[in-house]
Amino acid sequence: MVLSLVPPNMSSNMTNLTSTLYLNLLTLLSNLLSHLSSLLFSLLSLLHTLLTLLGLTRPNQWEPPTLLDSLLYSPLLYLTTKTYHILLFLRGHPFHPPPHHSRIRVVCLSDTHSLRPPRIPKGDLLLHAGDLSATGTFDDLQDQINWLSSLEGFKHKVVVAGNHDCFLDSESSIHRSGGSKEKRKLDWKGLVWLQDELTTLEFDDDDREEEGGGGRRKLNVFGSGWIRRCGGDDFAFQYEDERPPWEERVPVETDVLVTHCPPKGHRDLLLGCPSLLAEVWRVKPKLHVFGHVHHGAGVESVFFDECQAAYESLVLRTAAVERSMLKRWFDLQGLKHALNVLRYGLQSVLWKWIMAGPGSNNGGVLVNAGVMKGNTGRLRKGRGAVKVVDL
Repeated sequence: MVLSLVPPNMSSNMTNLTSTLYLNLLTLLSNLLSHLSSLLFSLLSLLHTLLTLLGLTRPNQWEPPTLLDSLLYSPLLYLTTKTYHILLFLRGHPFHPPPHHSRIRVVCLSDTHSLRPPRIPKGDLLLHAGDLSATGTFDDLQDQINWLSSLEGFKHKVVVAGNHDCFLDSESSIHRSGGSKEKRKLDWKGLVWLQDELTTLEFDDDDREEEGGGGRRKLNVFGSGWIRRCGGDDFAFQYEDERPPWEERVPVETDVLVTHCPPKGHRDLLLGCPSLLAEVWRVKPKLHVFGHVHHGAGVESVFFDECQAAYESLVLRTAAVERSMLKRWFDLQGLKHALNVLRYGLQSVLWKWIMAGPGSNNGGVLVNAGVMKGNTGRLRKGRGAVKVVDL
């Protein structure tokens, strides 16, 4: 017979003590990791602030990325974007106006925010792609309408709303006014405001009269002010990314598309809409005018071909929400898209200049028509501040 020298409850107490020590150790490690993570996050935030103060990184997504920003985000996308724009330059003008017809000169504006550019070029069609006003009030909008209507020489003037033009959106207008509904009506004074609408505009064509063609040219213009959500409920015409309004919305007969939102990957700092990009591909308008992203102002050719498709595939893949930094840096599928940009782009350049000739391009133009100098609240200066396209 063996006698136990350990009391019966001591074994149980030791087990409980071991479990308690183990749990305390796990808690200690968890708290240590939490503190280390907080410390690391604080150091990274401090480093980002220091780099921003030194001008090496941008303060927010609405500012243009610096070289360091671009390389940290995706070196592959940075190099491919540079290559893509060089190829666009080598391809030349995306199209030439019809040689036997009078040209339609389109003057493009966006994001005036209650300001008035001192010099507006002469033209046949004036387009304003939204954010006419700064406050979105009735008086602010009417003042901008009065100014646009006073510009002489244009056959037609077409505008769409932007996220700041709250009075034009009943939901944001009521929210901003605290629940009361504004009963006054804007006097558009001959301007055409489009919100998910198509209008057909006619222009004189003297050259066609000689050929018995009736002396008129027509343009189908579709306009819409919808944008991806970027602010509170007092911003106008916003939609959630899960419910974009673009699919099958733009009529296929559209010649000129005017939106406030840019398409993804083109003059947009990657803030544009993928769904709108898909709609642009479906319709292939000759001219697409937009704004919203001030630093994206400029003109870009589109050809709706394999080169452009490969570039946009890389953009959409890289900008996907679930893509981490490591996935963006080491992306074999993305490298395939990048090589296709170079392959198809070089083929297009060689075909255009060796086989087809200088006037063979049959593409379109994208115009970010913003006239603000970035996010400074001041207007751009110089002759190129207002964009002009001949159709």
